[in-house]
Amino acid sequence: MTLTSPLLVALLSVLVGTALGYVLRQIIAQYRKNSLELQVKKILLDAKDRAVEALDAAKKKADELLDQARRETKERENQLRKLEEKVLVKDEALEKRRRDLELEVENLKKKAEEIKRIREEAEKIEAEKRAQLQKIANLSEEEAKKELIESVEKKHEIDILARIQKLEIFGQDRLEHKARDILATVIQRLASSTASEVTTAAVTIPSDDIKGKIIGKEGRNIRALERAAGVEIIVDDTPGSVVISSFDPVRRQVAKIALENLILDGRIQPARIEETVEKAKNEIEKMIKDAGEKAAFEVGIFDIDPRLLMLLGRLKFRTSYGQNVLQHSIEMSHVAGMLASELGADIAIAKKGALLHDIGKAVDHEIQGTHVEIGRRILQKFNVDSKVIQAMQSHHEEYPYETLESIIVQIADAISASRPGARRDSVENYLKRLEDLERIANSFGVVEKSYAIQAGREIRVFVTPEKISDLEMKNLARDIANQIEQELKYPGEIKVHVIRENRAVEYAR
Repeated sequence: MTLTSPLLVALLSVLVGTALGYVLRQIIAQYRKNSLELQVKKILLDAKDRAVEALDAAKKKADELLDQARRETKERENQLRKLEEKVLVKDEALEKRRRDLELEVENLKKKAEEIKRIREEAEKIEAEKRAQLQKIANLSEEEAKKELIESVEKKHEIDILARIQKLEIFGQDRLEHKARDILATVIQRLASSTASEVTTAAVTIPSDDIKGKIIGKEGRNIRALERAAGVEIIVDDTPGSVVISSFDPVRRQVAKIALENLILDGRIQPARIEETVEKAKNEIEKMIKDAGEKAAFEVGIFDIDPRLLMLLGRLKFRTSYGQNVLQHSIEMSHVAGMLASELGADIAIAKKGALLHDIGKAVDHEIQGTHVEIGRRILQKFNVDSKVIQAMQSHHEEYPYETLESIIVQIADAISASRPGARRDSVENYLKRLEDLERIANSFGVVEKSYAIQAGREIRVFVTPEKISDLEMKNLARDIANQIEQELKYPGEIKVHVIRENRAVEYAR
């Protein structure tokens, strides 16, 4: 009994504690639940408030955007309305102008018909009067006119003659005075020096020992250089120089450059000579190009084809009566420009026509025809302005003067050529004879190249060995000599030297 009571008490205590714990746990859980619900409700309320605020802000923003869009739409509508009004006004004006034009056209048609009717009536009346006059005078219209003119001439013959003579005298004097003033002004404005070309060029050498190298063993070096360049090398007792002689300025310049380079290099031998001459020819080509470009730049012409400039540059090595043709063309271009400015002509056409007037001389030894005709064909080939061709083609009066610029070019040519010291007739004749010598030799098909030397007293002709035998070579020399005798006039005699040479070349590698 005593043992059971404490157990019961303990059991009851456990049960009571458990019940109390459970009740407390339920109370705490309920409290927490209520607290979470309150937080959720608060969050929901806050979210709802923010949503309402955001919605209000969005509505406000949307209202502002709508107002702005309405304003922009209204402005655009106003602009479109104004444009429509302007278009309507223009359409009305155009329509009115169209009606006015139609009315004017109708009036013009009526006037034209009226004028036509009046003209027909006048012609009819005139024809009737003419017929009546012819009937009365018993003369045709031409006969009456002739009789009237003759009667007036007879009546006033003395007065007419005096008036014509007076006009001729005073008019001619005025024209000559004006022409002299213009030419004097142009010549005074152009002050260019004139230096005639010669047929020799001197090469300075550092010492006379070099002369032996230039001549070479048994003269092989000097012969190789003369053959490669087509010139004559004169090595005499003149100290410090060697003379190169040739009527062709291009060959003379090639030989001079080649010889100077050989002297600087020190290796003077046939193989080296041929190589150096080829390099000198390339240098001359560059000099020709630079000369053409410089000439065009000097006269202020910048629209010339580069191929034409190459031909123009070749005139640097061409002379006419001892006058350098390129310098003559540049001088003519300046004169033509001044004359054109004085006379009111086209300055650009006059200057360009003068600069290119002798372009045919660059190739006249290669193409048949006068240099004027050759020049015309060249300019036509490069599509040069027809006005420029008309300006240049009349400078030797081979073609009629078609424009004022063609007369100006001819005058400029005469001014440039006729100045004292500008030209030497004897030199030109001498050079022409040398050119004719080479032309005759080159006319034979087997001739490879030919060079006139010794002031025209000798011509060296190089033939292709495969095309001619030794016996035929002798006959060729005779044929060339006979043709020279028939076509040319010259003092003394000319030695024809035909050279046939076989050469074998191989390379060791």
